[in-house]
Amino acid sequence: MADYEIILTERLGGVLKITLNRPERLNAASIELAEDLTHAFYDLGDARAVLITGAGKGFCSGADLAARGGGDERRAKGGSHFALQNYYNPLLNQILRCPVPVVTAVNGPAAGVGCSIALAGDFVLAGQSAYFLQAFVNIGLVPDGGSTWLLARAIGRARATRMMMLGEKIGAQQAEDWGLIYKAVDDAALMDEATALATQLSEGPTLAYRTMKANIQTALDGTLPQVFLAEAEGQRVAGGSEDAMEGGMAFLQKRKAAFKGR
Repeated sequence: MADYEIILTERLGGVLKITLNRPERLNAASIELAEDLTHAFYDLGDARAVLITGAGKGFCSGADLAARGGGDERRAKGGSHFALQNYYNPLLNQILRCPVPVVTAVNGPAAGVGCSIALAGDFVLAGQSAYFLQAFVNIGLVPDGGSTWLLARAIGRARATRMMMLGEKIGAQQAEDWGLIYKAVDDAALMDEATALATQLSEGPTLAYRTMKANIQTALDGTLPQVFLAEAEGQRVAGGSEDAMEGGMAFLQKRKAAFKGR
């Protein structure tokens, strides 16, 4: 694995664990952090699941306004538009289209683009002290980083409008009740549960997971006929995999399947 400046990476069996590592700034997403995280998703190696969390007391407090220019005159002149188009949006696209399952363990504030990063996971677990926040309205800006798309599809128009226009903090339990996240857990149990889930996914049928993820995106963006076609094609591809053969044999032999991700 590559060495990074602002994130930490660790292999836990088949899981690539990524820790946002700017605890003194509640892991605010500087351009450099976005670059590191994007590269890590390009460099998955043979990892079969990804786990993202934050160091210290926060997951990610949003884009780092103090470091928006990153010391680069071209970046500074481009402002938010430049940063979104060239760093944050490509990062979110990388996470959403990751070929293996992504688990996010939200251990504190997830605000602004940090909220988007958290919600881009396939499974979002949050400690009871965590919260999700779209605070852009308080400074006269609009949500970005794909959060409009993520929120509207996850919790519907009314609740997405509430989060964005009123700038309310949504706690972990409320987020679970709304269907915004997979699960709210005790703070002390967060990393154990998130690691266990990521490990379980890393031992599953990786090709089938990848196809499921693609088909879910098709379902969100497309029509029912497009979904029928995507499912049929996905079944053809997955059906020819070693994992599908192993799964069938395990079923007939009444044992647990030993998937290899192929």
